[in-house]
Amino acid sequence: MMFDYEVLKLIWWLLIGILLIGFAIMDGYDMGAAGLLTFLGKNDTERRVVINAVAPHWDGNQVWLITGAGAIFAAWPTVYATAFNGFYWALLLVLFALMLRPLAFEYRAKLEDHQKKWCDLGLVISGLIPSLIFGVAFGNLFQGFGYNLNEYMMVSYTSGLLDLLNPFALLCGVVSLSMLLMQGATWLSLRTADVVQERASNVARLLATVVLVTFAIGGVWAAQLPGYEITSIIDPNAPSSPLSKVVEFGAVGAWMNNYSQYPLMMLAPAIGFLGSIGVILLIRTKPTLSFLASSLSVGGIVATAGLSLFPFILPSSSNPNVSLTVWDATSSELTLGIMTFVAAVMVPAILCYTSWCFYKMWGRVDAAHIENNTHSLY
Repeated sequence: MMFDYEVLKLIWWLLIGILLIGFAIMDGYDMGAAGLLTFLGKNDTERRVVINAVAPHWDGNQVWLITGAGAIFAAWPTVYATAFNGFYWALLLVLFALMLRPLAFEYRAKLEDHQKKWCDLGLVISGLIPSLIFGVAFGNLFQGFGYNLNEYMMVSYTSGLLDLLNPFALLCGVVSLSMLLMQGATWLSLRTADVVQERASNVARLLATVVLVTFAIGGVWAAQLPGYEITSIIDPNAPSSPLSKVVEFGAVGAWMNNYSQYPLMMLAPAIGFLGSIGVILLIRTKPTLSFLASSLSVGGIVATAGLSLFPFILPSSSNPNVSLTVWDATSSELTLGIMTFVAAVMVPAILCYTSWCFYKMWGRVDAAHIENNTHSLY
């Protein structure tokens, strides 16, 4: 085996984090643009400009979500079973919202003008609802989710859907929503022209300001939350068993401990802030750099959440000792080893293919382009 079990666990924590960041950046601009559709497009032509700015890649970008869910299923099966069952209704709402996107894309151009508003509404819902719910879910990780595991690893729940809608989680939802809308606005500023580009630039600056403020408030709030700490000795190379540790809950500021132990982690929130500032400063003159700054901000914010939680993946508010962590909620060493080999081969190939697709289908979309290709575009 090339890597020992501890290293494999860290590799897959890192890879799943990269997949989530990739989803937030790539599918994030799709959802952000969809959420802003009716605000940036005041007539049918302008809305088609927005739609066709993301149309070449939206279905490919969604692969990030599918791959991330598949990676969690294979690398963290206990996390997958516990989280997807516990967050069932929230995830079902996300699924239904995302299902509206292909329907709206494919049928909008085939409908009468007075019917297109329903497709537009579907696209807006498909952008706003998932963006909000993903943030709410992350916010609840910092407070723990109500579940327990018995000696047979059977899970029982003490929290429901309404318990997820607490103030801190809703703030995280606002951070996520404004962050992905900013990503969509900077993408549209880069890929559109004329009035749509102007509106997108104005909205991007406003949203970047909201991201700055809400991210800062969230950081201060998280520092005041009671956190989780492992107080027993952990053997990272031992077989996974969530029932074999002791976790203390209640220490205020515990979520900030990683930053004092590993100061280099401060780069993540710093990038989150600096990226948003870059959007505000660059959106008018350097749309390419502005989109890169927005992407860095998105990556920094998601990384901040993951680094703050480490090594916890899904803390339990009902019984902290059964909280799922990087060290005790993973698949076997053999499974992680095979997955690492497959990822080493497939991930570079997918990235190369994705880059080639963007290169071949690059270009700005404007009203003239829509009118000259009215029957071949969405």
